[in-house]
Order: sequence, then structure tokens, then C-alpha cells
Amino acid sequence: MPEAPEVEETGTTFLENATLKAVAISRLTDALVLADDSGLEVDALGGQPGVYSARFAGSGAGVQANNQKLVADLAAVPAEQRTARFRCVMVAAQAGNALADFEGTVERRMLERPRGEAGFGYDPLFVTEGYQQSLAELGTTVKNSFSHRARAMKQVVTWLRER
Repeated sequence: MPEAPEVEETGTTFLENATLKAVAISRLTDALVLADDSGLEVDALGGQPGVYSARFAGSGAGVQANNQKLVADLAAVPAEQRTARFRCVMVAAQAGNALADFEGTVERRMLERPRGEAGFGYDPLFVTEGYQQSLAELGTTVKNSFSHRARAMKQVVTWLRER
């Protein structure tokens, strides 16, 4: 829906923000609506940047500034304590009602410095289970095969088939 309004993400959790978006847009159409909110949670930072992942370094800051802030904030944190996850929450809604929610995560750890050029956001700083390369080094095709969004979407597909 290219004409859909931007829904302000005022929630404090990914579920709240995804629900806000799905419910608001579902009031504008008869169709089933699927909305998501996602981001990075770093354990040593108490789950930050979390819902503020896109604006971690401040409003209007770009990807590079967000990555620089994350690197600086983790500078004194030992490698074994750099556990983190990408989390995606999707909400299906229709006629202004949330019908179901789905969640996918990818776990592992944060690097000390960015590696790789592919992907976006925090991908150059994140190494996932079973790999030694950052998500940015793995590339989008590999990343998309197991990403937090892919894992949430698999649940959506199962739910749709069972409806």
C-alpha cells in the first residue's frame, strides 16, 4: 500500500510496534495486513539498541554512526560477553484487530570491528551460529536463508496454511 501513512513506532517492544503498525494499516483495507518490527539486542548493553536500532546513535544518524556507537559501547566488553541477537516480530491484523504474532531470532555475538560490505545495518558487526564470517561477509543470499525475518516468516506461512 504505497499510499499507507507512516505509523509512529511509540512502543517499547518489537511486539508493541509491530502491532501498532499492523492494526493501524488494517483499518484502511479489507485485506490481511502483516507488519514487523525488528532490531538488534546486545546482552552486555541490557538489550540495547532494541527498538531503537535504527536510531541508536540519535535521530537522523545513519548506519555508520550506529555501528560506531555500538563498537564504542562494547569496547571494554570481552568477546565471550558480546552475545546478541537479531529479533523480528511480525503481527497479522485484519479490520483493526491483531490476529496473531510471530517471532524469529538469530543468536551469536558482536565483533570488535566491522567486517564485510554486503547486507545493511549491523550486519558487519554480527557473527551468527555456525559461521566465522560476519553477516556482511556471508552476503544477502546466505543471510536471508536463516535470518530473523526468514524465521518469523516461516511461522507466518505455517499459520496462513492452517487458517
